[in-house]
Amino acid sequence: MMKVYLVYVFSLLWLSAVESHSESSSHTNNWAVLVCSSRYWFNYRHVANVLSMYRSVKRLGIPDSNIIMMLADDMACNPRNPRPATVFNNANQQINVYGDEVEVDYRGYEVTVENFLRVLTGRLDASIPRSKRLLSDDRSNILVYMTGHGGDGFLKFQDSEEISNFELGDAFEQMWQKRRYNELLFLIDTCQAGSMLRTFYSPNIVGCGSSAVNEDSLSHHMDSSIGVHVIDRWTYYALEFLERVNSGSKSTLKQFFDSFDPSLVRSTPQVRTDLFRRPLNKVLVTDFFGSVRSIELQNTSLGEEETDVPPASGRGSDNEWAGHDTPVYMMSPRDVLANVPDRVGSEFSKFNYQQALGTLLLVLVTVATVVGTYNLISV
Repeated sequence: MMKVYLVYVFSLLWLSAVESHSESSSHTNNWAVLVCSSRYWFNYRHVANVLSMYRSVKRLGIPDSNIIMMLADDMACNPRNPRPATVFNNANQQINVYGDEVEVDYRGYEVTVENFLRVLTGRLDASIPRSKRLLSDDRSNILVYMTGHGGDGFLKFQDSEEISNFELGDAFEQMWQKRRYNELLFLIDTCQAGSMLRTFYSPNIVGCGSSAVNEDSLSHHMDSSIGVHVIDRWTYYALEFLERVNSGSKSTLKQFFDSFDPSLVRSTPQVRTDLFRRPLNKVLVTDFFGSVRSIELQNTSLGEEETDVPPASGRGSDNEWAGHDTPVYMMSPRDVLANVPDRVGSEFSKFNYQQALGTLLLVLVTVATVVGTYNLISV
């Protein structure tokens, strides 16, 4: 009887370990694709939306090398801007979101539906530099944020073309088939934003739109000194939440989505979660807005030269080196501490210990269960 009880306990522990393991993120790198599709001075707020998101993801650890930013117009250098080389997202003008180190990858007439889809799917000409490519892989968590003018099932680009929700859904499916992401968070601030989420059908995607079908997405406030609205309402309250998040924060996507009050946003934010495998109350905001730096070390005999080696995950993306913003070193164990640069060595503290302990517990419980079952049968 006691052995039966032990087998039952071990089984419960095993199931608990499996559940804990499945709720943790398995990504090793982060990317962000930030798109403003609007031109002209009166759309100043859309540029400010994207630059504000850019500032947030950089503050939380995603480097410029892993951010693709597309701005359809350059408000900082617009002749109507009374403060050249600046873009503000608030009338008090406390934060210049354009900053001193902003890196725009696609600007002006480069921001087209075709270029956006090519960036997502990796179907770029060989002449396009690495800095303008989404070099993600099957262990990448990707944040895609879009803002502009939209309608039921489309988002306008440059006031001359539009991307449909079907094109966007098919692009995400191509990314999944080509193993270009692990999990994907899609955010869009536009009128009737919820319509852009309807046609997604690929795994591991969670989406949030600023408004429901037949609803407008409104601006927040105007800066009278420049004569235009400076930020949209949904993005304003998203940033208000993100400003309270740091790199070690335990804030979850559920808390993020729940923070939007329709009476303040003045629209009904839409969330789609049916394609996502993890419960939102277990998904950290920093799983998408922050950065993971992974270290991979491979042993070799003493005397061999250090050589960069491709990841051993067997991923099938167009670029086999995709997604690694930390160097991969090949060295003997005794040389690790001496030869790994300080900036890489410091990343050892960022391993996901919870996931590692969960895996170890899973192995131990499995072994104990097998042994208990064997003893029970032998009796």
